[in-house]
Amino acid sequence: MSTTAELIPVTLWLAGRSYRIRIKPEEEQAVRAAAKLADEKINEMRRHYAGKDDQDFVAMVLLSYAADLATDSGNDPVLQHEIATLVKKIDRALGTEAEPASE
Repeated sequence: MSTTAELIPVTLWLAGRSYRIRIKPEEEQAVRAAAKLADEKINEMRRHYAGKDDQDFVAMVLLSYAADLATDSGNDPVLQHEIATLVKKIDRALGTEAEPASE
């Protein structure tokens, strides 16, 4: 487990907002590249779907990444569970957590 001393502060821009995060120094290049790619995809969504809120674009890009990951992962139940857990955490952070579906 990393300690705070091993992490460096990095500011990333996504959808016109800055996000200050702490990461391992060796992860900086990959994290910056991922943020740049995500921001490019958000801008692409803006061009194709006018009139939407930035949160909508972020959610659409997230769904796109999750779908790609799910497709690439096949039927890996552990990875599927991890994806579902991350989606729930993001929903909670955005305050958009869906009500549990009734069966």
